[in-house]
Amino acid sequence: MRARLTALTGTLLLLTGCGAADMTKQASPFADARGARTVTLSVQSWVGAQANVAVAQYLLESELGYRVDTVQVDEVPAWDALSQGRVDAILEDWGHPDQEKRYVHDKKTIARGGGLGVTGHIGWYVPAYFAKQHPDVTDWKNLDRYADEMRTPESGGKGQLLDGSPSYVTNDKALVKNLDLDYQVVFAGSEAAQITQITRFAKEKKPFLTYWYAPQWLFEKVPMTEVRLPAYEEGCDADPAKVACAYPHTPLQKYLNADFARNGGDAAAFLKKFRWTTEDQNEVSLMIADQKLTPREAAEKWADRHASTWKAWLP
Repeated sequence: MRARLTALTGTLLLLTGCGAADMTKQASPFADARGARTVTLSVQSWVGAQANVAVAQYLLESELGYRVDTVQVDEVPAWDALSQGRVDAILEDWGHPDQEKRYVHDKKTIARGGGLGVTGHIGWYVPAYFAKQHPDVTDWKNLDRYADEMRTPESGGKGQLLDGSPSYVTNDKALVKNLDLDYQVVFAGSEAAQITQITRFAKEKKPFLTYWYAPQWLFEKVPMTEVRLPAYEEGCDADPAKVACAYPHTPLQKYLNADFARNGGDAAAFLKKFRWTTEDQNEVSLMIADQKLTPREAAEKWADRHASTWKAWLP
């Protein structure tokens, strides 16, 4: 999940935060199949992206008669796969200006698919119970006061800043360095592993500092309060090595392979119209990650409740 703001197999393995195994070399048998009623969707590995794909796949198959394939790809390689026609669409992108310039503006192999309707935001968070006890912790200038309490065996004598997967595109290491903080970024390995750690800390009422993002269903289970980093200004994150500002609020976007956008018929038209709310996405995500429904079960349940929403997406 591109942290600057940054699957659909139905297994918990694919509930792993903004990163996953690179499968761009595993081209779908359905991708770029001209004239066939088939669609291939890229699935980023965080559960919100899985929710998008679950609902899109369910409706493409049940309402429009398409066969849908899904491929899990890390967020940056997904752009390469989309450009080459290995996948037809990315339904949740958190902002990759370099890839957008290369493929949308210069090569014109990728086309914009419109907004998803959801605004994403990444930040640093502490549990609400700790912020209530220590209100000053929500100002980054005071974080070092609590470094000892945030220390873990993995953080090497410093406070721990818990991140998800090393494949996420984040500013956290640069922020720790440039803000001269007594913290060490520690990777949980995935969204699922990060959720497990956060949930364990919360159960034990321990303090923690974590990279996290919205929309995300976990806020309903573990209330968290954002730490105020130096205010985001346009361009303050232009040089990844010199970043010393907060993450922006990012309207999440969809992108389509350019040939698919032109020739994808009803499927392309449907995906361009696909637009829902943060509440919609969280509803499906919660059913998948917390209630343990399969992605298809969650998608069908959501569709039964929200026909007036998705019928507007049909071509």
